Amino acid sequence: MPSTTARDSSIRGRSFSILETKIQRPGAAGRYDLRPSAKSSRDASKDRGVAESDFRSREQMQTMADPPRQSLPSTRRSLTHKFAIAGHEGYLTIGLFDDGNPGEVFIKMSKEGSTLSGLIQGFCRAFSLALQHGLSPADAVERFRGMRFEPMGPTSNPQIPEASSILDYVARYIDLHFVQTKG
Repeated sequence: MPSTTARDSSIRGRSFSILETKIQRPGAAGRYDLRPSAKSSRDASKDRGVAESDFRSREQMQTMADPPRQSLPSTRRSLTHKFAIAGHEGYLTIGLFDDGNPGEVFIKMSKEGSTLSGLIQGFCRAFSLALQHGLSPADAVERFRGMRFEPMGPTSNPQIPEASSILDYVARYIDLHFVQTKG
């Protein structure tokens, strides 16, 4: 197809508010394999800055990719804390490993069934799994402290007078009770 015809087709498509056009030769459809090949996945790992040669063994690479999960005992100690942020009440329950470190986090908000409650439950699952897979409480605090979204404002806890979100409050609470006391 001549370049002028291709350009005219593109201009005509834009006149109909079509943002993208694709010109393809007859019979060329279906010849392009969209599945990634083994070579392309190796290239992708190089793009991420990780090469197999960076690891001593395949076992080490697998362990780094999927660290072992440390499960909590069936019967465990926990800490339950009632809090309020800008009038939104909730309960924070932190399940503890035998060594006293947090291993799971549950938050129960007063407005059951709300979008906020569902999102917080999802966060708690992911946060708990991260702790069980080796994320230290100090790293967790660093990652979640300062997150900003509603509800935010004054809290019922005199040690944490203001929070910029529920996640910020949880991070500060863990910092006060598990990070600062150990360090």
